[in-house]
Amino acid sequence: MKASFTHRRPRVAGVAGLSALAASAAIAVALLGGCKPAQEQTQAASNVNTQSSRQEITYFKYPDNPAFDLVYLADKLGYFDGTSMRPKYVGKISAPQIIPLVGTGEIDFGTRMVPLVISAIASGTDIKVVSAGGETLPDAPHMKYFTRKDSGIRGPKDFEGKTVAFNSFGACAEFVTKKYLSQNGVDVSKVNWLVVPDNQSQQALVTKNVDIAIIHPPFSGSAEADPQLHKLWSDWDEDRGLGGMAPYSVNGAFARAHPQAVKDFVTAIARAGNWVNAHPDEARKLTAERLGIDEKLVERYAYVKDLVVTEAPIQYYIDILEQAGKIPKGKVAVKDVYTNEFNPYAKQATAVATVPPKGNPS
Repeated sequence: MKASFTHRRPRVAGVAGLSALAASAAIAVALLGGCKPAQEQTQAASNVNTQSSRQEITYFKYPDNPAFDLVYLADKLGYFDGTSMRPKYVGKISAPQIIPLVGTGEIDFGTRMVPLVISAIASGTDIKVVSAGGETLPDAPHMKYFTRKDSGIRGPKDFEGKTVAFNSFGACAEFVTKKYLSQNGVDVSKVNWLVVPDNQSQQALVTKNVDIAIIHPPFSGSAEADPQLHKLWSDWDEDRGLGGMAPYSVNGAFARAHPQAVKDFVTAIARAGNWVNAHPDEARKLTAERLGIDEKLVERYAYVKDLVVTEAPIQYYIDILEQAGKIPKGKVAVKDVYTNEFNPYAKQATAVATVPPKGNPS
């Protein structure tokens, strides 16, 4: 059933209204100039300037999920302060519903894996990736694979005939895993796939409701610490991180209506991502506090520098979706999927790259 959320909080006065107000107040100051002391006139003019510089605030609708997310972190660190954007949390939304709801505009932004966005665009959905997200590293993978120690499951071929828990169809856990298994001679049609939320997968594995679980941070940390479980590998071992970027996408109509607000959004979460990279221990602590879990079980997060989108991870999934017959070949191009136009760091990087080396002719 289609979810319904309140579209927007009340806003402060629009720019036009503020300009009119400022003009009226300025006239009043001028007319009363002969009757007021100079100090009083200065104060009145200052009040006018303050009022006219007040900017319109746009409230963007966003899920309030049990996860580590740069939006929550940017909000906590005050990175939306002084900008035209503020989050309006609309409650918990299941992972498979995030991209569809961004597409319909019932939420304005969402972070989910690239293949979901590509598939949505192929179907005509008005959505665009506006910033990168997580970066998969050897010590900061995007997802890990677990089984029970007594299962006898140790390699890819052991997946045949087994039940695998993963968080949703159409995303990284499905496509990266199927690609890897196929490369290792596994008939993926013989694998049973079961959708289980990340925060429930460890329990499903321990109670033998599934044989294998693909779990994302922060919940993979608890699974790895569980003495009953055995870690098989991570997505870094499968594709060296190409499939791990979970970017942020925006509803197209929202972006066209509020370009400055989208720029402020991307700037804020890029600052938050850079903060996480520079302060991994503090970030783990904040994650533990938000989710109410033991800090020792929270794994390290890593984010793409400045959240600038690169094309390789997008092309990686376009190729997978075309090969799997999920989208027609040539239906979606890389440039259809993303833009860096709202990311000021991308423009700075481009400017630096175009400056000729010192001593060379310009």
